[in-house]
Amino acid sequence: MKTLIAEDDFVSRVLLQKLLVSYGACHVAVNGNEAVEAVRTALEAGEPYDLICLDIMMPGMDGQDALKEIRRIETAAGVAEPARARIVMTTALADTENVMEAIRGKCSYFLTKPIHQAKLREVLLRLALIA
Repeated sequence: MKTLIAEDDFVSRVLLQKLLVSYGACHVAVNGNEAVEAVRTALEAGEPYDLICLDIMMPGMDGQDALKEIRRIETAAGVAEPARARIVMTTALADTENVMEAIRGKCSYFLTKPIHQAKLREVLLRLALIA
């Protein structure tokens, strides 16, 4: 499994890396702009991400806008379900407005921080990324 972690908070980024590295390669981005560029580069190389953990609150382009742009890039590249990346929004913002915006943006799942190993594993199983 190839993962992109888009998270501006160092501690959260390191925690997610620690939880996900045993499943495969983990790349990091510190804001939405870097995340979008990483996705674009991976698609152009023919090596797309399987999982993208995308924080909502980041400087520059936030996670909601990055989600929409990533889905736009996938569509433009002809990538459709089920080949699209599974995008899990990771955030402390679990209010209805943010959840609904993420769903409209076509996120795959929504995880509220702090992220726990058991819950993350459950999500990976649910999204058929691990067996």
